Formats: sequence, structure tokens, C-alpha cells
Amino acid sequence: MNYDYSVTFIGFFIALLTLFLQSIIAAGSKAKQPGAVPGKISDNLSHDSFVFRAHRTFMNSLENMPLFIGSVLLGIFAGAHPRWLGVAVMVYAFARIVHMILYYAIATEKNPSPRSYFFGIALLAQVGILVLVGVAVV
Repeated sequence: MNYDYSVTFIGFFIALLTLFLQSIIAAGSKAKQPGAVPGKISDNLSHDSFVFRAHRTFMNSLENMPLFIGSVLLGIFAGAHPRWLGVAVMVYAFARIVHMILYYAIATEKNPSPRSYFFGIALLAQVGILVLVGVAVV
């Protein structure tokens, strides 16, 4: 078996870079608000506010990132199939980017919204990563 995880590493980097970018956008948009208090977002905000959407996008990614990071690293260490792990990681990374873009662009309380489909794609990719890890570990 060829243990070339190059594609996995690139996708992993893209996902981390996306999270970093989201943190900058969320902090920057919030800081521009009049009377902004560090670490606190107004309870009056909703999806019609870009500040709210940027904050929720970042929080959603933060909520999903620990499982992603842990399972990708375990997959590499356990020797999960490099090609399929790379594909799953890339699908996850790009689905999260599209989720981010749609969350920024579309102000809606509707569920499911277009961003929900890309959240679902990333979730399926995460399930695939976990299956690959499970196969490698067992």
C-alpha cells in the first residue's frame, strides 16, 4: 500500500485555513459595529445581520472541527486508505467552504436552506472519514 497522504494534508490545510478565515471575518465584522463589546454578540441579531451569520458560520465550524481533526489524524496514524481519506477530506473541506459562502450570502430563517445541503455533504464526508478510520483500526 502506498502511504501518500498528500491530498489529505492539502484538504486538512484548506479546512484549517477556512476556519482561520472565518474567525477573521467574524471578529472583523463584529468589531465594526457601534458599541461592540469583545466576546459578546447582541441577542437582538438574527439571520438578517451579516454579523450574526459570520459569527454562526465560525461557531458552526468550531463545533464540527474537533471531530474532523481527530478523525483525520487518527486515520493517518492508523493507516487509513490514503486515496479515499484524501477524497473524503477534500469533499469535507470544499463543502464547508460552500456552506460558509452560502451562509454569508443568504439571509434566511428557512430550514433547510441551501447552506444546509452543503452542511449535509460535509457531514457525509465526516461519516466516510470515520468509516475509513474504523476499517483501519479494526
